[in-house]
Amino acid sequence: MSETTSTATTTTDDLRARAAKLDAADPLAAQRELFALDDGVYLDGNSLGALPLHVPARVQDVLTRQWGELRIRSWGESGWWTAPERIGDRIAPLVGAAAGQIVVGDSTSVNVFKAVVAATRLASLAGEGRDEILVDATTFPTDGYIAASAARLTGHRIVPVAPDGVPGALGDRTAAVLLNQVDFRTGRLHDLPALTAAVHAAGAIAVWDLCHSAGALPVGLDEHRVDLAVGCTYKYLNGGPGSPAYLYVAERHQAAFDSPLPGWNSHADPFGMTPDYAPADGSVRGRVGTPDIVSMLTLEAALDVWDGVSVDAVRAKSLALTDFFLECVEAYVPQGRVVSVTPAAHAERGSQVALRCAEAEPVMRRLIERGVVGDLRRPDVLRFGFTPLYVGFADAERAARVLAEVLEETRQA
Repeated sequence: MSETTSTATTTTDDLRARAAKLDAADPLAAQRELFALDDGVYLDGNSLGALPLHVPARVQDVLTRQWGELRIRSWGESGWWTAPERIGDRIAPLVGAAAGQIVVGDSTSVNVFKAVVAATRLASLAGEGRDEILVDATTFPTDGYIAASAARLTGHRIVPVAPDGVPGALGDRTAAVLLNQVDFRTGRLHDLPALTAAVHAAGAIAVWDLCHSAGALPVGLDEHRVDLAVGCTYKYLNGGPGSPAYLYVAERHQAAFDSPLPGWNSHADPFGMTPDYAPADGSVRGRVGTPDIVSMLTLEAALDVWDGVSVDAVRAKSLALTDFFLECVEAYVPQGRVVSVTPAAHAERGSQVALRCAEAEPVMRRLIERGVVGDLRRPDVLRFGFTPLYVGFADAERAARVLAEVLEETRQA
């Protein structure tokens, strides 16, 4: 055995031993048993969370008893009518919100539209002349598309700006600012408290997209006086493919919240069937039409995995996992083959690691074939999402080791 081979073996043995020790000491380790997982390494929970094992039986009850037997009676007897607010209150502690401010329903895109238009209407109450909407230039594309459409409909001008450039772009013409807390490509965590404070200092309304942060790190919506926020539930909240999104409306804005999509479900008297619209009180104003009950109750069941779990503990494990993964990548992968575009600083990192790789597409394909499931963002970013409820340190070590092996195979090909 050569000295180089011996050193590599020692490094591998050392990192595996450390992973085992970290997993043994992990206070969240037992949560892994609550999920349907196989022998592979699942690092794509930032796109679709794993299935909690108890959910199928709960959904079966929704289908066979609540729908099959009770039928229309389930709107009252099974709590279907109040589900959007009830489930919103389950999500609220995970994003640092008090009860009564989150309603579940519709897609993230629809809720972005509601929030952006409503934000411009809230801003107009403070006076005229605010005709600009600042939007995260690095945002998930749909947020940009929706914001641009909202701007056209409301007579505003879109101003794309990088999040760190927001303070300098704000002015007395700014009505609303739409930002992502975590960048979907790089995993960069933006400074929600400071940026929200800057938006407020300029007299504008702050709208945050929490799709890549809720369930992975503390958000603090109430603490930091966020105005409006939206988020999906199928990533770190494990609600299932296409599970309904949510809309947060701070209590101080609820009386003035003017939704651009008034529907019968948000009417003060929904069964009055009157021709004139009168909005309900509270977070109910965020509703539109009939809720997707099966998907919504699937989400409600999935949220049980959060019972007794501290978001602070989740954040601590997330940072430890991503630190360890980056250490393993540095130890295993030849220098220059990949470059992390995820910030090293904890204050700037979400719960994913993004690696720039020239051969990203074939590398990710081979990784998945080898049982390490991540995803990619074209043209050259490998994404690895770390969901602390079910990803362990041995997973991180194995993923980095297999990545190194695949890169070596790709080089030789």
